[in-house]
Amino acid sequence: MGTFSVVNNIASLEANRYLSLTQISLNSTLAKLSSGYRINKSGDDAAGLAVANSYRTQVSVFSQGERNANEGLSRLQIVDSGINNISLLLDRMSTLAAQSASGTFQGSRTTLNAEFTQIRTEIDREATAAGMQTGGTFLGQQSVFVGGPSGTTVVSFNNSQPVDSAGLAIGALDISTVAGAQTAVTTLATALATAGTAQGTIGSAENRLGFAISLVKSQITNTQAAEGIIRDANFALESSNLAKYSILSQSGIASLAQSNAAAANVLALLR
Repeated sequence: MGTFSVVNNIASLEANRYLSLTQISLNSTLAKLSSGYRINKSGDDAAGLAVANSYRTQVSVFSQGERNANEGLSRLQIVDSGINNISLLLDRMSTLAAQSASGTFQGSRTTLNAEFTQIRTEIDREATAAGMQTGGTFLGQQSVFVGGPSGTTVVSFNNSQPVDSAGLAIGALDISTVAGAQTAVTTLATALATAGTAQGTIGSAENRLGFAISLVKSQITNTQAAEGIIRDANFALESSNLAKYSILSQSGIASLAQSNAAAANVLALLR
């Protein structure tokens, strides 16, 4: 036969304990559904949180590496365009030199030489704008940090050839005479080849950075996916849990009310 007690209402205590556990689970489920994350605090999954945070750090490094690579690629494209313009200017200088080198030329070599000199000045300006003048900022060993599994992946290239008039050895050319013009034709052919070599170095670096950007994009996607598997909430599962814990919460409240009412009914024995 059961006992009736108002001092120790075991049924009420049990109902309250289970209701508290249900409320904790319900709160956790609501937090996961509202945040979208399975892990919102270390208590949810301490080991999983450490791994997910490691992946998140890798994604940050990869993302900055991608920005670095894009900035480097943009810089290379500017330099590439500058050298291409310089090559076109060298072509024009070669045309003027060839015209002046002909003994049958009846025009003004002084006029040709004036344009020739102006073009050389423009070459120096273009080279300086690209940082490719003698002693320029874009000469020598260059490196772009792209990131990687070990955080040390670097795309490096070395461009030591300036493309200003001094670097191309065209600073002293003068086509105001036939002899000077003939010398200029030969020197400009060499200068064009030199500029082409410098542009080839830049083009190779552009290709390498392009491949690096493609790779780091893939690494970002894969690492984010790995983090998501650990950190993200399973909405189908959590929706099911929400329904379960909501029902348990309602039934727990009803049970607690019933057990408290049962204790109160003991007072009827005193009437």
